[in-house]
Amino acid sequence: MSSLNLDDFTDLIERPDGGVRRDAEARRERQIVPPGALGRLDELGEWLAAAQSAVPVRPIEHPRVVLFAGDHGVAGLGVSARPAGTADQLVRAVLEGASPAAVLARRLGVPVRVVDMALDCDPQELPAEVAGHRVRRGSGRIDVEDALTPEEAEAAFRAGVAVADEEADSGTDLVVLGDVSVGGTTAAAVLVAALCGTDASVVTGRGGRPIDDLAWMRKCAAVRDALRRARPVLGDQLQLLAVVGGADLAAMTGFLLQSAVRKMPVILDGVVSAACALVGQRVAFRAPDWWLAGQNSGEPAQAKALDRMALEPLLDHGVTVGEAAGALLALPLVQAAAALSAELPETPTPEPDPAPEAEPEPEVSDQNE
Repeated sequence: MSSLNLDDFTDLIERPDGGVRRDAEARRERQIVPPGALGRLDELGEWLAAAQSAVPVRPIEHPRVVLFAGDHGVAGLGVSARPAGTADQLVRAVLEGASPAAVLARRLGVPVRVVDMALDCDPQELPAEVAGHRVRRGSGRIDVEDALTPEEAEAAFRAGVAVADEEADSGTDLVVLGDVSVGGTTAAAVLVAALCGTDASVVTGRGGRPIDDLAWMRKCAAVRDALRRARPVLGDQLQLLAVVGGADLAAMTGFLLQSAVRKMPVILDGVVSAACALVGQRVAFRAPDWWLAGQNSGEPAQAKALDRMALEPLLDHGVTVGEAAGALLALPLVQAAAALSAELPETPTPEPDPAPEAEPEPEVSDQNE
């Protein structure tokens, strides 16, 4: 019998401090630049103040990129432009600094952490700090079988919780969250379709490396078949992740929920992180208040998930490469909002007009003189 009760997160997660947010709004009204003149940066600054419970906002000094990695058996159906079981090559590119996310992170001075949850390779081929949380080698083919056993799903979820605790304990003050996977967008589409009650064709996109029409049709059929398997378990989010998710998605969901518990803000990247966030919202309705949508990747399932959570993407540059590259582009925007909120001077309070000098009383002549 599992000792993991997801309902506990509902009680553990609080909203960002509303009183502090009102204080931040009042301070913003006193600053020399008129409220609203900075557009969405005003809103971001106030959100950060509430998340940090601090006015003025503290600068974002210790951001971190966290990437959960895994291979998905459904990729064997030809639903991805990449061969099945090759996500380890993407991970190596990140570790060697040769991927788009690695280049951007290096440019921004942000460390990158990769967590292998289900890569289809020998764990000895990867650094111990990458493979230390692995649950299994590849996730099951979700159109015909469960992605994970219940025990593996719980282990993956707990691994995500542990990673969130490690980051919070080390002083990370904001996480840029992404995935490194092959077949992950298919699993994400199934989760979004199941939770939003939509058909496969509505959520099936082209993936990080765009696929052709024939591959899209195969992907749509895989989502449809997996969706039939997902619907009976909608009431149990951990079982849903076991049936049609994967080890990387289960870990990412646990990470997101525990980050909210620890009051550690997260920038979401693409459709995979958005799908996990949607599962997290179903577990704890206050959790999305701790997350930002970094970018619009163009995946229909991402748009559906973000709309359900009322999260508006910060950027719309059409970045589909994954690995948190699009969300990394949003990081300087968040840092700029923090700096402006904290450093813009307030309008000087006018000096009160000096009190008028009292007029001297007229001399009264003595008529008896």
